[in-house]
Amino acid sequence: MNPLLATHFVVSGRVQGVGFRPFVYRLAQHFELNGWVQNKLGQVEIHVEGTPQHLAAFATALLNEAPPLSQARILEQMAAPVTGTSGFVIRSSAGATQPDIHVPPDYFTCDACLAELFNTQDPRYRYPFINCTQCGPRYTLIEYLPYDRAATSMRHFTLCATCRAEYENPLDRRFHAEPLACPQCGPQLLFKHDKLMLTGESALAATVAALRDGQIVALKGVGGYHLLCDANSDLAVMRLRTRKMRPHKPLAVIFPDLASVQRVAVLSEREADFLSGPQRPVLLLKQRTDSLLSAQVAPGLTEIGAMLPYSPLHHLLLADFAAPLVATSANISGEPVITDNTEIEARLSGVADAFLHHDRPIVRPADDPVFRMSANQPRPLRLGRGTSPLEMSLPFELETPLLAVGGHNKNTVALAWKQRVIISPHIGDLGSLRSMTVFEQMIADLQKLYNMTVTRVVCDAHGGYASSRWARTSGLTLDTVFHHHAHASALAGEYPDMDNWLIFTWDGTGYGEDGTMWGGEALYGSPGKWVRVASMRSFHLPGGDAAGRAPWRSAAALAWETGTAWTDLPVDNDLVQAAWQQRINTQQTSAVGRLFDAAAAFTGLTSMASFEGQGPMWLEAAARGDACDAIALPLNRDKQGVWRTDWAPLIAMLTDTALSTSQRADLFHTSLAQALLAQVQVIQTTYSIQCVGLAGGVFQNRRLTELVVHLLTSNGLPVKLAQSVPVNDGGISFGQIIETGYRHD
Repeated sequence: MNPLLATHFVVSGRVQGVGFRPFVYRLAQHFELNGWVQNKLGQVEIHVEGTPQHLAAFATALLNEAPPLSQARILEQMAAPVTGTSGFVIRSSAGATQPDIHVPPDYFTCDACLAELFNTQDPRYRYPFINCTQCGPRYTLIEYLPYDRAATSMRHFTLCATCRAEYENPLDRRFHAEPLACPQCGPQLLFKHDKLMLTGESALAATVAALRDGQIVALKGVGGYHLLCDANSDLAVMRLRTRKMRPHKPLAVIFPDLASVQRVAVLSEREADFLSGPQRPVLLLKQRTDSLLSAQVAPGLTEIGAMLPYSPLHHLLLADFAAPLVATSANISGEPVITDNTEIEARLSGVADAFLHHDRPIVRPADDPVFRMSANQPRPLRLGRGTSPLEMSLPFELETPLLAVGGHNKNTVALAWKQRVIISPHIGDLGSLRSMTVFEQMIADLQKLYNMTVTRVVCDAHGGYASSRWARTSGLTLDTVFHHHAHASALAGEYPDMDNWLIFTWDGTGYGEDGTMWGGEALYGSPGKWVRVASMRSFHLPGGDAAGRAPWRSAAALAWETGTAWTDLPVDNDLVQAAWQQRINTQQTSAVGRLFDAAAAFTGLTSMASFEGQGPMWLEAAARGDACDAIALPLNRDKQGVWRTDWAPLIAMLTDTALSTSQRADLFHTSLAQALLAQVQVIQTTYSIQCVGLAGGVFQNRRLTELVVHLLTSNGLPVKLAQSVPVNDGGISFGQIIETGYRHD
């Protein structure tokens, strides 16, 4: 007879809210082991007693057969005294002196729940809030940890006897599914239109009827409200655009299923897999020429942002409507998505015709994540529901917790301690009171959730950013990081084994070391030790910060700098030029993003932008691959030893109406790609380059990025792109952590 032995495990990673404890319970029963399992603020402790063979099999299965949503790792596995305990129990959660917390994101509806949702014989048939331990909201309903129902917004809903039995049965897949509910005891829908109020199935039916009638409905989802309308109706989409004062910015579309996506978009196998994967993102896809979607969904563009249903409510709605719906964030432009029933009616009553509410409180907002395929891999443009809070490992260990508050636009914040960093969901542009309120809430929430208290903060060196102003008045020990150093360090932080980087940080603006606005830089070195080795010819931009929404200002600046006659200004040319000549309200900049703006204005695509990045996005869409050879751009070294590319030869081409808009757009992209390669080759004569990196918002442009990757790899140069963190300003907070950590390492 085999002797009985005992083993004690400490398991870390994503083991909260994914059914890990009931999995351990079932595994222990399968191997005839006695003992217990317990949550301890982010870790799971397990004590098992049995034969050596069964203990060994249990240890192997503990990771190999873990729930699919878990990301478990064994921190400790040690022999323990045999206590002679009988049976196996799940102990109540307990605190810990050193918490190891991993907050789960919100999960999409699993196949088992989806089957029940549409099974007429199931008690939860067509219940919009069905979930189990493998699916449903997490991050947006957790108020504090450990993750138990009493610590979530579901504590307001008392479980009925049937749900209670499932919740307490370790063999049930809903054992300790904290959002657990049913039609008798859980959240309910409420449809409101003028004085009409309907609940349950009637609420859903009224929503579908309103959408079919061309109306706009604000629907409360997992992390906030969407504004919905019929994506095939020009009239409905234009009504939404007019009311939201969003004339051109592309609108995301949610489709009933993958087949309906394939009818309007060119979809590769990899794109299909990613679109239907666990994150359920908005994915930018090339639109088919025979698409029936309204042309107003994404005017001026060849791509659409597509996503599939991820919550039971979305599955029901799309199944009943049986056609794609516009699903854009319900917010004031640039602000975080709205989450509160009363606030949505007060702030967007002039936009939505009707509201589909529910009474499950959303603790914190989480907008939809956005991805785009680039260089054969989906890359994040925005973190959100299902992808965040994003946890990454640090290549160093911090002595004290550190908060990074990011940039001003596309803001995220990051919390780091020891060798961990947590990046928040997308917050938005910090130009409004509500954005700052959510920004401050996010900072407080991250510390509360992860049981951390920060004493140090790092912000952008630009003192005018709202995030920087907050940091400077926070009372915390302050570090500052230059904007483009943060971009470079964010990329380097994803590849900690690389050294001797040459990273191109191309974007629209960022305060530089010399007091000018950078945006076309090549930085050599590694985090904490960046050296500017190349840039673009700088120019003076009339109007300062206003230039971001006025591409004509960039075009005028380039024309005046080169003495080019360009008369298509939407304002009094003499007045603006006189101010520019006297350097009144001008900025000196080297930003490639402003070159893209100028190109969009020169080619007649747009002189005024209704949303950030409109000119560059339309310019990319206009490029169809019919360019001649690239235009060679002069490259010379300035007095400070920085190699500078002169964009001046592009101006004659961009203003040449004998060339088509497509040809000019193509030549612009290919010429900049060749200019980047030329900078790399000349820098190689002085510096040893291990890897070339591409960072900054300009490299959201897939055409430019793929041209650059092709040129670099064809010349034997390894090139790296961001994989987990947005290449735009959504990655600045992560870069601030990396840069600061290496400085103090």
